[in-house]
Amino acid sequence: MAFVIPYFIPHQGCPHQCLFCNQQSITGQDLFSPASRRDIDAVISRWLAYRKPDDRGGRSAGVQFAFYGGSFTCLPREQQVAMLEAVVSWVHRGEIETIRLSTRPDCVDATTCGFLHQYGVGCVELGVQSLDDDVLEASRRGHDSKDCHVAMKYIKNSGLHAGIQLMPGLPGETRRSFRRTIEQTIALAPSFVRLYPVLVVQKSGLALRYAEGGYTPLSLEMAVVLTAWARHRLLDAGIPVVRMGLQPSASLEKSVLAGPYHPAFGELVMARQWLHTTRKILAAHPGGKIQLTIAERDLSCFNGIGRANRKRLQHLGLEERLEVVVDNNLERGSMQYVVS
Repeated sequence: MAFVIPYFIPHQGCPHQCLFCNQQSITGQDLFSPASRRDIDAVISRWLAYRKPDDRGGRSAGVQFAFYGGSFTCLPREQQVAMLEAVVSWVHRGEIETIRLSTRPDCVDATTCGFLHQYGVGCVELGVQSLDDDVLEASRRGHDSKDCHVAMKYIKNSGLHAGIQLMPGLPGETRRSFRRTIEQTIALAPSFVRLYPVLVVQKSGLALRYAEGGYTPLSLEMAVVLTAWARHRLLDAGIPVVRMGLQPSASLEKSVLAGPYHPAFGELVMARQWLHTTRKILAAHPGGKIQLTIAERDLSCFNGIGRANRKRLQHLGLEERLEVVVDNNLERGSMQYVVS
């Protein structure tokens, strides 16, 4: 697992104010603070002090520096160079293995990808959000789905890994259009996906539309259902889902006006999937008792927040047929079961 050193450049470089966006409310940081070499060095030093070196791979093994929050490749090239050179000096010293950054699809071309590769970038995350052109237009993204497809092609052709960020619940999106977005995402074959259900945050265009009654956010239950379905489809296609829901923070919690916010959103999604899978197994063996073996790290999600899954199974009269066993050697997310 990578050891990620995060560096936030909220909204920097982005030429658009999307309807849903207010990066300052989300991150609690000044949007216009320029990234300096001194700042980057300080962040790297602080995070490396927390890390236990992997003797098998050297000091830099698995260490990744990530520029989060902004549209990196939309910044002036000299600013990109300055920030990348600050990190590359640590790469050359053997302290960092690779660099990751996020950007907009319409700020990616072949020259840009070649430049990033030259400066040690290993992964580019695209803020795709949706692959439905009507949804993108309604969200004021400033690009269309074709830009996403073209950007993915450039990134992959340059030998870089490509991640995709999606936002279930955007204005104008339906269940059908979201499902089409997931199927198109699978066809693009990214290295990983992040799923961030839309939240209505203060001082965003969406906040005004919500106040006027022109936008209805997803309920928490529906956001969990859609995200669980998307995660299942993506994992079946061999595409990891590395995050579900925005990282909780005090500033984010203060800024959320409406929408499916939960500080443990990802756990809610995985708990739902565990419940669904367990019920399918029990239904497939009516009357039989099931010994279900799972990884220790999955036990909390299996039980559900506040033991909600256990209570649901008990309410359905199914828990007495189930014995759960923990195996530390089992891979997380996998299971084994025996019917008696």
